[in-house]
Amino acid sequence: MGSSIQEQPGDDVAQRLLDSAATLAYDPATEVDWETPLDKDFHGASPEWSTLYGTAYWREMSEEQRRELTRQEAASVASTGIWFEMILQQMVLRDIYAKDPTGAEFQWALTEVAEECRHSIMFARGAKKLGAPAYRPHRVAVELGRAFKTVAFGEAAYAAILVAEEVLDVMQRDWMRDERVVPFVRTINNIHVVEESRHMKFARDQTRKRLAGAGEARRQINALVIAIASYVIVTSMVNKKVYAQAGLDVDRAVAEAKANEHHKSMMRSSCAGLMEFLASARLLTKPALTFYKRANLI
Repeated sequence: MGSSIQEQPGDDVAQRLLDSAATLAYDPATEVDWETPLDKDFHGASPEWSTLYGTAYWREMSEEQRRELTRQEAASVASTGIWFEMILQQMVLRDIYAKDPTGAEFQWALTEVAEECRHSIMFARGAKKLGAPAYRPHRVAVELGRAFKTVAFGEAAYAAILVAEEVLDVMQRDWMRDERVVPFVRTINNIHVVEESRHMKFARDQTRKRLAGAGEARRQINALVIAIASYVIVTSMVNKKVYAQAGLDVDRAVAEAKANEHHKSMMRSSCAGLMEFLASARLLTKPALTFYKRANLI
């Protein structure tokens, strides 16, 4: 999963990422087909990733309702992606503030921010084309995000970035290959997967570096902070308003989605590599595991 870029110590990782960005980057404004009208014969995401897939409600739904639901869910995931990308950009900019601008890490950080800006615009345009309203996380999540982006630093910031990117990465790898998914969404997913592989590489490298000199108390505290941030991010991905937008009974849909073992299994499988990394970094403490389990990530 992620990039084929080889692990390198120190500034070498950032330089290799800069080289990769120079040779493989996309402009969503020209790469994505924004002009062709939305074809409602397609899904917005692989049906197997729907929060209702495999439930009694899913079996009762018409194919048209299923396609509309996956389009709304894809738009909600994109909107959550924008929210977290804005948090990410502020954390990265704060991290490099007043550091050596001639260094590869500084220049890569700005390159990553530039890519995230393009991704956010791409997601926004994609959600609009899918016919979705402006889905936003719950107010509590928004305020927690506001606090997190202000105070998170070092491994807490970079590991949280990694969590959000890894979960999206696995989903979107499935969607971009799925011919049932509307073509412009597949293009969006492909662009995001290619460019986010670099961001994940940097986040892993930075998490390891920042933890190198961390004492046990700091490791324990940040392990919990990362887990709570992960819980908020993952549980904010699909807004319950998607069900009303797809013409479903919201209370029933929310209840069946919450009990959906298939979706929980999909989320856990998507996070296997991530959990392995967090374990290797000794960030899967007992208190942290409580939140990962509640979010169905482990």
